[in-house]
Amino acid sequence: MRALISVYDKENIVEFARELVALDWEIISTGGTFKILKENNIPVKEVEEVTGQREILSGRVKTLHPKIHGGILFRRDNKDDKKTIEEEQIKPIDMIVNNLYPFENCLREGKDHETLIENIDIGGPSMIRAAAKNYKDVLIVTEPSDYKSIIEALKENKIDMTFRETLARKAFSLTAHYDSVICNYFQEKADEKFPKYINKSYTFSNKLRYGENSHQEAAYYQGKIYAPYKKLHGKEISYNNLYDMFAAVKAAREFDDITVVAVKHTNPCGIGSGKSVKEAFIKARDCDDESIFGGIIAINHIVDKEAAELLHEIFLEIVVAQGFTSEALEILEKKKNIRLIELKDFNNFELDTSFKEVLNGIIVQDYDDILLDEDKLQIVSKNKPTEKEMEDLKFAFKCVKYTASNSIVIAKDGASLGIGQGQTKRSWAVEEAIERAGEKIKGAVCASDGFFFRDTMELLNKAGVRAIIQPGGSVKDKEVIEYADEHEMAIIFTGIRHFRH
Repeated sequence: MRALISVYDKENIVEFARELVALDWEIISTGGTFKILKENNIPVKEVEEVTGQREILSGRVKTLHPKIHGGILFRRDNKDDKKTIEEEQIKPIDMIVNNLYPFENCLREGKDHETLIENIDIGGPSMIRAAAKNYKDVLIVTEPSDYKSIIEALKENKIDMTFRETLARKAFSLTAHYDSVICNYFQEKADEKFPKYINKSYTFSNKLRYGENSHQEAAYYQGKIYAPYKKLHGKEISYNNLYDMFAAVKAAREFDDITVVAVKHTNPCGIGSGKSVKEAFIKARDCDDESIFGGIIAINHIVDKEAAELLHEIFLEIVVAQGFTSEALEILEKKKNIRLIELKDFNNFELDTSFKEVLNGIIVQDYDDILLDEDKLQIVSKNKPTEKEMEDLKFAFKCVKYTASNSIVIAKDGASLGIGQGQTKRSWAVEEAIERAGEKIKGAVCASDGFFFRDTMELLNKAGVRAIIQPGGSVKDKEVIEYADEHEMAIIFTGIRHFRH
């Protein structure tokens, strides 16, 4: 029996090869793998000794040869294949042990284009696919973690067809992922937004306790790492935690000022900005001091001792922040289960594409990352907002962007006072926001993710809200503006809507 070993990741390869030799396997190898096996006194032949062809093109061509691929693809039960093998003096190869040049790692490390190109493996995927195609006769080994089980199966003569198919499945998964990463690199380089094929690939990270509900199995798969984060403390992060955490981070990074976003079931229950994390947290908490219980908190700044003392007072599932001072960690770590997540590059990563599952496929769009252009804001009412109202309006419109449609945010002084969201009728969202704002509503402003009708204006006027920001664009705009002028209310049209379904 013969095995061809050519690996970039050389973890445990010497031990594996030694076990194969002990089982009377002949070893063929290339380049660096040949060298390390030879240095460890393992009997090994170079590939060029088998092919009669030296490596060429600086090692780009080593294994692409009929005496290699013929030996791999030879069907042992096919008479014509046997005849060809004998005529061409090709010896069978019964095992391929291969993993690939580290294109993905080089990409993560920000290597230049030429380095990336040279780390596109050609011979490796070709051998892997050939062996996986001929899995009935050839064992294809692509994961160092499988070495032990393969040796055990060989020793116990338990290499059955199920075992072979498992290795083949892993092999095809590897090459599909590898090609996907390369494909996506070129598509991003070309800024190809909607290519003919979408080849997103994700790598298993860990199994989760359960999904949205306890009867659903779930796992976390990691894709392109654009926002590396680190868990500093706490128990396992759950399915819902991961989803809520992403929602909170997306909202908090929208703000330039120090901002705290509290999220429950992916929806903000409080957003606050201030001169300190403590001030911002108080504002976010006071928007809805009941819903924040058991919530997810995202903070686009470093948590200090003063803020940590307040955070420690209530039950929180997760606090994800740009960082934590040592004093803050000491306080927060007193709670065993709270997850503390450090996201250093809080404001420095980009989100490009959003996916949703629909019947028979997915729908794809840009992330809603558009910012308010103050030069394009239209004050369409006779009454003008004050300078302070204008600042509150801009803050409120950022908040409403991350709430579920139909959505209303009533805000003042860099704090959400009342959030109404997820309603099928906009006036219901207005009623909900007004009720939650309570007595604090005096002097507050209102933001809407969609345009208004007269009924919503009447509700806000009755509540004492004098300034409103909304997209505009409705056939009822004229009627709404007339109502505002009659009641000395200010309306700003943005020309931008922020629906979030």
